[in-house]
Amino acid sequence: MEILAWIPGPWELAIIAVIALLLFGKRLPEVGKSLGKGIVEFKRGLNDMQNEVTKPVEEPKNKQDQPPTQG
Repeated sequence: MEILAWIPGPWELAIIAVIALLLFGKRLPEVGKSLGKGIVEFKRGLNDMQNEVTKPVEEPKNKQDQPPTQG
């Protein structure tokens, strides 16, 4: 019971890669493409959210645009 976690070596990874190619060979480019699009959309959403949080508050330009003050 000395080995608690199995870490695959280079030969095991090569065998797994060959099996994956045999099973998903024609679909791998499509999977990679959709994964890339998902990552790009996720980053775009994060950037939009960050821009929304950090954008400065715009001050009204005209006196008429200002909300009434209570006093």
